[in-house]
Amino acid sequence: MEYVEKARAESERGELVLRERREENGPVVWELRANGVFVMDTEETSTEEALATACLALVEEPAQVLVGGLGLGFTAHRVLADRRVRRCVVVEIEQALVDWMRDGTVPHGPAVLADERLQVVVADVAVALAEARPASYDLVLLDVDNGPGYLVHDANAGLYETPFLTRLRTLLRPGGAAAIWSASEEPALEEAMRAVFGAVDPQPLDVVLQDRAEHYWLYVARVPSQA
Repeated sequence: MEYVEKARAESERGELVLRERREENGPVVWELRANGVFVMDTEETSTEEALATACLALVEEPAQVLVGGLGLGFTAHRVLADRRVRRCVVVEIEQALVDWMRDGTVPHGPAVLADERLQVVVADVAVALAEARPASYDLVLLDVDNGPGYLVHDANAGLYETPFLTRLRTLLRPGGAAAIWSASEEPALEEAMRAVFGAVDPQPLDVVLQDRAEHYWLYVARVPSQA
């Protein structure tokens, strides 16, 4: 297997690397790493897409959607494939990643970002949600790192705890939904979401990543139609 570095950036959070992975007679795969930790690639994107699909199916009119974490754009792309969505706000903390998507360093990036319904905000998702108005969104989808058990940045630990989840709930309109992606089963996250929302649906996802069987999770919660 051959790896070719395509882009690298440094920020106060550390190092972000975009690289190309090739296998003999296989397709080109783009891979994103933060501080040496695997974040995602373009070979297995089903769980990033499922993050959107799980909630889009629950909400009658998902007009306003917030996605925490741009990644390589697959969650946002799936959200925007739903014509009921009128506006999708993506909050991404790394300016370099947004630039790589926008300038074509990530080949499919310009097509994803060209949708006129998409707004990309470069910010910490915790700050962005703290500043948002209550009942602003029909869906909030979070995939900012690898979940509470495999943090890319230690500062993200608070995103899986009750105070932040309580704030997230206030941003949802009646009948809205939230989903959080995790690389592992997280009973503490499930308990916290149940305490805030009253109920939570943990959804296991089986994937094959670089010939290894992996088990990822979505934690999905809803706000009653009559809140």
